[in-house]
Amino acid sequence: MLSQVKKIIAIASGKGGVGKSTVTANLALATALEGKSVGILDADIYGPSMGIMFGLEGSPELDENQHIIPSFSHGVKVATLAQLSPADKANAWRGPRAAALVNNLLNYVQWGELDILFIDFPPGTGDVQLSIIQGCKLSAAIMVCTPQNVALADCIKGIDLFRELNVPILGLIENMSSFICDKCEKEHFIFGKGGAKKLAQTLGIPLLGQIPIEADLMEGGEKGLPAVLANPNSLGARVFGELAAGFL
Repeated sequence: MLSQVKKIIAIASGKGGVGKSTVTANLALATALEGKSVGILDADIYGPSMGIMFGLEGSPELDENQHIIPSFSHGVKVATLAQLSPADKANAWRGPRAAALVNNLLNYVQWGELDILFIDFPPGTGDVQLSIIQGCKLSAAIMVCTPQNVALADCIKGIDLFRELNVPILGLIENMSSFICDKCEKEHFIFGKGGAKKLAQTLGIPLLGQIPIEADLMEGGEKGLPAVLANPNSLGARVFGELAAGFL
């Protein structure tokens, strides 16, 4: 199912709540706007969010071989567990069952030809992450973090996992880097300043970009129209555009 995919890039984080899925959605859309064919596999099986972010409803279609046909939204192919399980039910699965489900997603989604498939990893370094890395040949990984020390500490563990399994690290994206007040136009560093830059320098990897705190980024995901499309002139959207044009 992945034989026609040129690049597979993991978007990962050491801990939850850093905006990894928001980064995945907007980066994928920005890449599609660059003229590339793009897909997203939502592998965050305990908290899949791509269904909401791309306004997807109902179950996905199946082809004659019972393979999943990814949904097509805003120019991006999307496969997410959000379409395969009830939204109000917890996916209370132990590691082996969760890993088996991820392997099914890797092997039964009919992606067709893609320039890039982004995989929205679940946070952490457990069974599911190992199953994805071992179940497909990742081209590279991008780590998402916030400037907080607690997030950076977990980010280091995530980077170590990819390095142990010989997956190249494209670099770090620092989310929630700062907030610019509408009234005073002053930049506020709510979660600290410069943490990801220092970490990138320490680990010898690039700091790819810094995404500010913006209402547009949150509201776009809530409405099924991510900020790259909903408000392309916002600072965050412009950063994603620069990222997509610069290194993918």
